[in-house]
Amino acid sequence: MYRLSREAESRYLKVVRKDWFPSAEAEAKRAIWARAHIPVPEILESGVTDEATWFLSRALAGSDATDERFRSDVPGLVRRLAAALRRLHSIPVGACPFSFHLDVALQHAEQRLRQGQIDSARDFHAEHVDLSADAALKKLVATRPATENLVVCHGDYCVPNMLFDNDTLTGFVDLGELGTADRWWDLAVATWSLTWNFGSGYETIFLDSYGVDLDESRCRYYRLLYDVVS
Repeated sequence: MYRLSREAESRYLKVVRKDWFPSAEAEAKRAIWARAHIPVPEILESGVTDEATWFLSRALAGSDATDERFRSDVPGLVRRLAAALRRLHSIPVGACPFSFHLDVALQHAEQRLRQGQIDSARDFHAEHVDLSADAALKKLVATRPATENLVVCHGDYCVPNMLFDNDTLTGFVDLGELGTADRWWDLAVATWSLTWNFGSGYETIFLDSYGVDLDESRCRYYRLLYDVVS
């Protein structure tokens, strides 16, 4: 991602190599759709070359939620992050043309495995380093939840992907995996990210503010799925 500035206006150019997931092309399409529902970057131009996909977007106001200015009230920030996710999840599922249901996600993971794109030593978090890529996928298939509580998910709901101007939400970014999926696809990753960025003790605040009880089995499942598909 490159920041391009001229006078008072800034823009961002994102370039993604052709075989990388998610592509800039996919992200641009999702941002254009999502703009009618939530604050996201305005896509100005996008394209595809022989080697990459790319888009140019207008910069949003505010700073990402890891900024030092938010550290004075982390519990308050966590509540705002939960409210923002609840807002995203309130978009009608039928309005979203993009899907990351388990059928789609597991098919994508199988394709990545066949193409040798899953490197467990490099890509997996500490909770999963004892699993090979093949073993992780087999575990996901064997323990797949019987049902999915579908909402419109961000797909990578980590703290740096949210922008705020003081207490005001100004944007969702990195939308390449946005689509309908089980709400725990976002909740599992969001609570994980809180620990990475702020330390332990914030998951309960987040889930209480969002309005859901911890589902440990789904949380574990979708964290493993996150490591396998991304």
